[in-house]
Amino acid sequence: MTSRDAASGGSDPRSERAVADLLAHAPAGPDQAALRDAFVAHLRAHPDALSRSGPPAHLTAGCVVLDARSERVCLVLHRKARAWFQPGGHLEAADAGLAAAAARESREETGLPGLVVDPHPVDLDRHALSGAFGRCTEHLDVRFLAVAPEGAEPVCSPESLDVRWWPVDDLPTAEPALARLVAAGLERATRPTEPASDGVRAGACGVDVP
Repeated sequence: MTSRDAASGGSDPRSERAVADLLAHAPAGPDQAALRDAFVAHLRAHPDALSRSGPPAHLTAGCVVLDARSERVCLVLHRKARAWFQPGGHLEAADAGLAAAAARESREETGLPGLVVDPHPVDLDRHALSGAFGRCTEHLDVRFLAVAPEGAEPVCSPESLDVRWWPVDDLPTAEPALARLVAAGLERATRPTEPASDGVRAGACGVDVP
């Protein structure tokens, strides 16, 4: 589907699900609320924004991956950007939603087994991309929390130059968005968990990734 299709009334079930997920998200503060509203508006104007062939600004999903003790965060050295980031990327056709896409991307990019992904976003971020990313000029990134099992060790994928655990208080970059994401993940991971009405607990749990 193209942006022209959207203007003529076309729809994408994945886009509709993403809009519903974003509208159900309770942002932490006015800046995050403004990003949520901007993401929803962009998806409504461009239902194909989930696709690599969509408009230049793409909606993506990823995770801040913490170890079982919330002492380390797993980051990947991105091959195109040549910088350390949390795992994440575009949605695929088989992804059931944003959290499922974030879980899949995290598993693929870190090689960590048994990740458990909280189904509720912890952070939203909008950032420009370098020319190395081709026609995609901007990512509207929805970020979740993933927790790895005790003793799990990452394995570098072909998409990355390196992958490793970093102490949460000694990140390899001073990028404010990454620091904010790690802080949001830590806050969610250490929050007491409570059963929800649908049986999914809030906190560091949700989508199990083999």
